[in-house]
Amino acid sequence: MIGVETFITFGAYLLFLIGVGVYFYGKTSSSEDYLIGGRGVGSWVTALSAQASDMSGWLLMGLPGAVYLSGFGQIWVVIGLTVGTYLNWKFIAPKLRVETEIEDTLTLPTFLEKKLKDDKGTIRKVLALGTLFFFTIYSSSGLVAAGKLFESILGIDYKVAVIIGAVTIVVYTFMGGYLASCWTDFFQGGLMFLAIIAVPLAAYYKIGDIETVRQGIELKGISFNIFKQNGENIGILGILSSLAWGLGYFGQPHILVRFMSISDVKELKKSRRIAMIWVIISLIGAIAIGLLGIPLFKNIAELGGDAEKIFIYMIKELFNPWVAGILLAAILSAIMSTIDSQLLVSSTTLTEDFYKYMKKDVSDKEIMWVGRLCVVVIAILALLFALNQNAKVLSLVAYAWGGFGTIFGPAIISVLYFKNVNSKSVLSGILVGMFVFLMWKVLGLDSYMYELLPGFFTNLITVYIVEKVVFKNVVEA
Repeated sequence: MIGVETFITFGAYLLFLIGVGVYFYGKTSSSEDYLIGGRGVGSWVTALSAQASDMSGWLLMGLPGAVYLSGFGQIWVVIGLTVGTYLNWKFIAPKLRVETEIEDTLTLPTFLEKKLKDDKGTIRKVLALGTLFFFTIYSSSGLVAAGKLFESILGIDYKVAVIIGAVTIVVYTFMGGYLASCWTDFFQGGLMFLAIIAVPLAAYYKIGDIETVRQGIELKGISFNIFKQNGENIGILGILSSLAWGLGYFGQPHILVRFMSISDVKELKKSRRIAMIWVIISLIGAIAIGLLGIPLFKNIAELGGDAEKIFIYMIKELFNPWVAGILLAAILSAIMSTIDSQLLVSSTTLTEDFYKYMKKDVSDKEIMWVGRLCVVVIAILALLFALNQNAKVLSLVAYAWGGFGTIFGPAIISVLYFKNVNSKSVLSGILVGMFVFLMWKVLGLDSYMYELLPGFFTNLITVYIVEKVVFKNVVEA
């Protein structure tokens, strides 16, 4: 149980987030405002909201926990994510910002439908269903992380903790929409950055020297060798699987929508620089938290048997209650900054990709309120998944991340960089890639290779082959 100081600071932060939602409620007058911020978001907000919504509770709970258990072998995931972040900002962001405005679209499924001239809307429907499925899983991962956080801090039942987290997120997202999501993500990204620097520095100061850290790690049987994990060689497939996380960036709707909403495509270069600095420092900090936690907590039993709580326990151990409340709020920030974005994109999908097509002549105000109600519906579904206390944040994130990377990534690349690509080619790629992705998991092959890797490339290769063989188009980058 926490002291009253931590409770006050933590509670004040929750009220602040709700206050942001209330503020932007009055600033949201149209569906475009609610769903995409009227395409008027600045470079700093775009950069930090994109990366904060990207990293989620995985950054402060999943990754440090994995490093705590297995050590430097996790570096390959970090490398993959860093490279993927850069390539996404460099090659996808500018083209997507321009093309989505030309096509006057607010969602990726509708953009692909219009760009590919898919009159039957098959691609839109398939991708919209995929969006809802994977975002339900993705959002549930965030609620699991929120549940663990509230449980540890407030000393309450896990299920009650999950519900508290869900209600807070839903309130400010429901009211303020995209702008509330972006601005809360902006503040949350800053807080996460502060925490991920402060905690490792404080931990190192308490431990005293690098030799003590090294000895603690070796005593636990964790190697400094980046080619070993849990005492075993990672192997080439393991390395490729970890690096493949970077491929997922090309297909994450909650990140890509940030590119679509920036006020001017020229601002993206500045946003990219800000984002890369944030990502590199944050990932290094997360690794440091996991490693420095080893000499501080020599046995996982000291963490309540859950390595993903290492950051929470380090904050409690190293800081006074007032500061602890602020830093614990950073974990909540990581969680909420992702869930709010996912809820909003899911809501946008339901309204723009389904509701508007089912009900003709729908008013703009009606679309906005349907969007708000959809936020609640998706949150409830995610909540039902998250009530499983044994769910692992990293596992849930990995599956949802891979699913989006598989179905959206190659489709976005094909449309933006292949010349005159046919809608049937893209649809074939999506279906084949998705089949491989799902079966890879079902057959247990994910223990050898991350399912994103075969799913992504079978999708992309299928598009190319169908174009060349069936339609005899020359695919040009």
